[in-house]
Amino acid sequence: MPTRGRPPFINGRMFPLYDENPTELRPVVTILVMGLCLAAWLLVQGGGSDPSILMASVCTYGLIPAELTGSAAGALAGGAADLPCRLGGPTWATTVTSMFLHGGWGHLLGNLWFLWVFGNNIEDSMGHARFVLFYILCGLGAAAAQVLQDPGSAIPMVGASGAISGVMGAYALLYPRARVNTAIILVIFIRIIPLPAWMMLGYWFLLQLLAGSMGMDVGTAFWAHIGGFISGVALIKLFERPQLVVAKRAHRRLGPEEIKELGWW
Repeated sequence: MPTRGRPPFINGRMFPLYDENPTELRPVVTILVMGLCLAAWLLVQGGGSDPSILMASVCTYGLIPAELTGSAAGALAGGAADLPCRLGGPTWATTVTSMFLHGGWGHLLGNLWFLWVFGNNIEDSMGHARFVLFYILCGLGAAAAQVLQDPGSAIPMVGASGAISGVMGAYALLYPRARVNTAIILVIFIRIIPLPAWMMLGYWFLLQLLAGSMGMDVGTAFWAHIGGFISGVALIKLFERPQLVVAKRAHRRLGPEEIKELGWW
C-alpha cells in the first residue's frame, strides 16, 4: 500500500531530533492528533498484529483514488492478492480517515515524531482551533495531489505525513532560521548538527520532487508529500495569528488576558 510517507527520513541519512524554537502555548491539538493516530493504530488496525485486520482497516478507511474518481468500481484493488479491496463508489470520508491510519509501527512512530518536532510550533503560531482546520486542509491538499497524479490507482493510501508535510511547509516559511538539531547518519557514524530549518526542509522537499517526478518507490506517495507541503506554504499566512508569531519570535510568553483576547479562533 502506498503510504503518505514511510517514516519521513531525509534520504534515509538525516533525521530531525529537536528544534531550538520554544513554544508559548500548550500544543494540545498536536498531542490530540498524535493520540488519535495511536488509538486508530491500536484499536482499529490491531497494532499490526493481525494482517487481516490491518488490511481490512486499510481497505475500509484508506483513500483509494479509483474510488473517488469512479474509474474502477467493483474491481479488486490492483488485482493483487495481497490487496483484496473490493472497490465501490466514492467514499469521501476516507480523505480524512486515511490521515489517521498507518502501515506499520515504523511508519506510525516516524510520522508522530515529525509531527511533534514541527507541529507544536505551527499550532503555537495560530492557536488551537485554527490548527485543527489547517491540519485537515493540508491533508486534503496532499490527498488531492496524489489522486490527480494517479486518478486510476486502486491501491489504498494511508498515513499522516501528507498533513505533516503541510506543517513542515508552514514551518519552513514562518521559521526558516530556526535551528533543527539533526542526526546525520554516515554509514556507521552518527553526528548531530544544528541546521537551519529552511535548509533541512528545503532539501527534503527537493527530494520529494525528484522522487515523484522519476516515479521512484511506488510504496510511498511522494505527490501527497509535495501537495501537503505546498498547501502548508500557501495557507500559513491565512491562518497565522500575528500576535502569537510576534510573541513567539520574541520568546515572550503571553499573559492570561492576552490569550483571552485572542478568542477561541
